[in-house]
Amino acid sequence: MLSFGIVDDDAVSRRMLQKIIEKGGLGEVVGTAGSGSEGEKVLLETTPDVVVIDLLMPDQDGIETIIRLKEQGYQGKYVMISQIENKEMIGKAYQAGVEFYIQKPINKIEVEAVLSKVNEQWNISRSLQEIKESLTKLSLLHTGPESTRKKRSVREIMQPILMDMGIVGDTGSRDLMDIMENLTRHHKAEGIPPLKELYETVSRCHKVKEADVEKEGKAVEQRIRRTVMAALTHIASIGLTDYSNPKFEHYAPLYFEFQDVRMKMKEIDENWKPEKGKVNIKKFLQVLYLEVTDKMRSEY
Repeated sequence: MLSFGIVDDDAVSRRMLQKIIEKGGLGEVVGTAGSGSEGEKVLLETTPDVVVIDLLMPDQDGIETIIRLKEQGYQGKYVMISQIENKEMIGKAYQAGVEFYIQKPINKIEVEAVLSKVNEQWNISRSLQEIKESLTKLSLLHTGPESTRKKRSVREIMQPILMDMGIVGDTGSRDLMDIMENLTRHHKAEGIPPLKELYETVSRCHKVKEADVEKEGKAVEQRIRRTVMAALTHIASIGLTDYSNPKFEHYAPLYFEFQDVRMKMKEIDENWKPEKGKVNIKKFLQVLYLEVTDKMRSEY
């Protein structure tokens, strides 16, 4: 169960929010405060998973409080509440780390809906952390005498991953392999370069003329998008058949956005006409790169 902290200079709002959270079974309120400076102290002492914080407070506003909390190492999630509709102010709140925004006056249905989404995201984050820890443990199991271990190539490492996702034979999978080979050779940072740069790098690997690099890059982008969508469809189909299937439990939360998986499952289950759909290509490539490099490191 999630723990919550509430920071709002309006005592009535604090009581309403606490009642909605606890009566609705959304979590437990472990600390409340009537100002930003007081909230800073309370939140650092109670360290709740989620902070519901007012944007405008007299002594220290919500944005400043969030910034100060982050500087002191607090890593909870933030939900902002406010009466104002100033887009610039709301934009600053999101930049400071706010993930959701609730409009005052407080509405029970809206609060429950937003905090339920926060709960879903928290569960996904926890699953990702558990998967990462499991991958680390698995990599340790592969350690052994150097003479008895043969390092696999990037393509050999990717083969079972692509097979699990049902895309091993897709044209775009060859582009994925080219991208991963290039990243593991030339890119050492945790993040990956912009997608356009990746696509054009792969185009050059295909030895096209420089004048045609941009055109071929767009073709690479389309092939990869179709392949990633095919992977999403395959994983969603597995989840519909068996929600506890190890492949679904591993790939669905790790490689795809939760809402995209859920929408695809609904589309399949209710026999909707397939939509063009959306998928987070950047996330897919980032996770694939991290998984490939983890497996490579385990074989050294």
